[in-house]
Amino acid sequence: MTETDAFQPPSRDLCGTMLVHRRLLNQSMTYRAQRSAIENRALQYERGRRLEAITDIVTIPVVVHVVHDPRAPEQNISDEQIRSQLTVLNQDYRAANPDAGKVPEVWRPLVADARIEFRLADRAPDGTPTDGIVRAETDRRGFTWDDGVKSKRTGGADPWPADQYLNLWVCRLTGGLLGYAQFPGGPPQTDGVVILHSAFGTSGTAAAPYNGGRTATHEIGHWLDLYHIWGDDDGACSSDDKVADTPNQAGENTGVPKFPHISCDNGPNGDMFMNYMDYTDDDAMFLFTQGQSTRMRACLEGARASFMVAGERRAAGAAAPAAAVPSAAPSAGAVPEMAPAAQNGELERLLHDSERLTREVLKEIHTVLGLVTGRPAGRS
Repeated sequence: MTETDAFQPPSRDLCGTMLVHRRLLNQSMTYRAQRSAIENRALQYERGRRLEAITDIVTIPVVVHVVHDPRAPEQNISDEQIRSQLTVLNQDYRAANPDAGKVPEVWRPLVADARIEFRLADRAPDGTPTDGIVRAETDRRGFTWDDGVKSKRTGGADPWPADQYLNLWVCRLTGGLLGYAQFPGGPPQTDGVVILHSAFGTSGTAAAPYNGGRTATHEIGHWLDLYHIWGDDDGACSSDDKVADTPNQAGENTGVPKFPHISCDNGPNGDMFMNYMDYTDDDAMFLFTQGQSTRMRACLEGARASFMVAGERRAAGAAAPAAAVPSAAPSAGAVPEMAPAAQNGELERLLHDSERLTREVLKEIHTVLGLVTGRPAGRS
């Protein structure tokens, strides 16, 4: 698909994240090692061998790069449309979405408040004030999942530091793509999420059935280490999303399915097609589960610990702004709130964990190099 191909609105929710993931696995030994360490950590959280260190709300600064062709003014989406997307994200990740009541009764106990919020950045990397929105003109008629939109050199916009900001690129995507993300562990220069301009937010150019802001909810789920709910095994029922409380299912669901929809012998309740990590229409997605929330928190305390630590430092230096969404009551079995001194100790542990993760990755790289070169691991 070339950049001169005629634009066709997507006829189904098509996510390019796994295409990016497989490309990086094939290209980068470092990425493979990083993903192995991240998965090991997530498994420890899932099995209860590690508990969440910090139970507070984590607020992630966001920068939105609007990459637009001046010949197509609709690509230069409005500030209002961008803010509408932030509203949806803050509802969906706090289980405060107005349509949460549509979750089938059997799964309502699994609905999770992930305690993650998003705000447009108010400081640029150089410390100057910003509204968190960057607008960049391009002469390209469209982009695909090859990360071209993430660099000024290839007609896009350069990212802000990926350990300080969630980079969102909004642009015209070709090939029927709604969006794609990069899993944690990938190159920092391409880290972030890309969304089609007509599937971003709930107003302006957002077009049905993708005008509910759920494409960004889905893709940011990938950025926080969630897989597609069906495990991307082409209907084999042999793989899953590595989360215990989401039923295994044969493949993606599209449109607005009727409950129950059974596959992979997962009756009587069938597929959890209303999960944000499926492919249904925006108005048919309603929840993250407790297991998915645990996996995202494992990511935030591991590969993306810089956001957790930075947030706590901001809170220590100034009064925190009022939350846009009221906090939900703690779930059963939640780790009790910690005193400030204890939180400081946990922050130090997070920093040490991040350093340990880096050491583990380097060790795995040395091991693989040793196998390739025939030299013992650790020797030059």
